[in-house]
Amino acid sequence: MSAPAHLDPRLLRAFVTVAEELHFTRAAARLYVAQQALSRDVRRLERDLGAQLFVRTTRQVTLTADGERLVPYARRVLAAQEELLAAFGQARPLLVDLNSPGLGTPRRVLHRARELAPEHELMARYESGLTGAGAELLAGRIDASFGRFAGLDPFLRRQLAHRIVRYEPMAIVLPENHRLAPLEEVPLAALAGETVYAGAGNPRTPEWTDLARRLFEGRDIEVAAPLPLAVGDEEFQRVMARTGCPVLAVVDFPPMPGAVRRPLVDPVPLSPVSLVWRKGLAHPALEALLRAAAEVGREDGWLRVPDGGWLPEADRSASHG
Repeated sequence: MSAPAHLDPRLLRAFVTVAEELHFTRAAARLYVAQQALSRDVRRLERDLGAQLFVRTTRQVTLTADGERLVPYARRVLAAQEELLAAFGQARPLLVDLNSPGLGTPRRVLHRARELAPEHELMARYESGLTGAGAELLAGRIDASFGRFAGLDPFLRRQLAHRIVRYEPMAIVLPENHRLAPLEEVPLAALAGETVYAGAGNPRTPEWTDLARRLFEGRDIEVAAPLPLAVGDEEFQRVMARTGCPVLAVVDFPPMPGAVRRPLVDPVPLSPVSLVWRKGLAHPALEALLRAAAEVGREDGWLRVPDGGWLPEADRSASHG
């Protein structure tokens, strides 16, 4: 592989995207280009470098040895380009997914980051679930998100970076006439025999359903069967009001008409919230977002685990990964 005198970063971005997807159609969708144009860019890069980067068959796309060798160099070049543009005031907005408008943890971190870096634009997005956001992160359509990192598919975890932000106590949302609604706190044992909604069937939030199943295991609590997929807080509230089903939530879950939110205790189950971004991302506002998460977490004790707090071992390991 020989280095040309000039190398278009656009061609490197095309190459890295195909290398991550190992599929030209998916890579083209990520880049918002036609598949033919993407193939043409990859062929041009191969011609410029004098090396074959992919082996293409009708069934699969694989990297050659030269392609494997190029990946880390290409990522560093693209990161350096973003840093250079940022240094001269040409940084694009940082797109931050808050999952849902009603959730307090991501919103507070974003608000603090905007205070810390008023010279940068941090724009909110709402992808509703870290699994759903994961594909958007890899595609570059968003830059950062929040959620349970250990619940992601290993393929996604390998390509994303994260930092634990909060161990958020979990709660149960109950219809006002539910037998447990008069309690100020609901012991987990009191939910025995109940069927609780925890997002089953929602393709954007399987990490949350997995956390619920781990929590309910051996406690005679069932995860509710999939319900009609409701997009947006208003539709979700309407569907849940019709079912009358308790909902597993977090302590800052937004109010629902006709329902009450009660903290869960004995033990206190914790939902691990990480700030997640794609590896190699270079953006001046990302550091502000990380600093904001650390500051708010220290002020409010977000990383304290209460005595007897419940957290799956997979999440304890991921928190230190």
